[in-house]
Amino acid sequence: MAKILIMASDGFEQSELFTPLEKLKASGHDVHIAAPKAGSIKAWDKDHWGKTVEADLSIADQSPDGFDALVLPGGVINPDNLRVDDKAVALIKGFADAGKPIAAICHAPWLLVEAGLASGRKMTSFTSIRSDIRNAGAEVVDEAVVEDRGIITSRNPDDLDDFVAAIEKAVA
Repeated sequence: MAKILIMASDGFEQSELFTPLEKLKASGHDVHIAAPKAGSIKAWDKDHWGKTVEADLSIADQSPDGFDALVLPGGVINPDNLRVDDKAVALIKGFADAGKPIAAICHAPWLLVEAGLASGRKMTSFTSIRSDIRNAGAEVVDEAVVEDRGIITSRNPDDLDDFVAAIEKAVA
């Protein structure tokens, strides 16, 4: 089974972290959560603060070594926080450079833009950031999940089943 890293900060969309976490663990994968610092991070649940989850790892202490894939949950706050975190962006670039799958849902493709991974790729995202992704050079489509050269993107929580299935396929 695969060792998978989920990277998030306060303000991650609750379902977009918990659904992949629970489903990937249920499939037998070893799943870890990295945040700007290890400890509790709090979800955003549609229109209010939600549950907390323990991040067992610090982003600054991580590298792609020893992991098979990276998962980036969305929410507006989470990727906006992480895209100005040099260590988070460097970790995303490191996974891409190592040829390891990166899966980003909803607003998380902002992180792929920041890491320079959008140009020349076919991608999808939450509706409100599609212009950002297009302006970064991606071909933007409205599909539940898109996989292009190791980058998996998805639109929103309604697509979580397809998103997790694409992650499972990428690490199989």
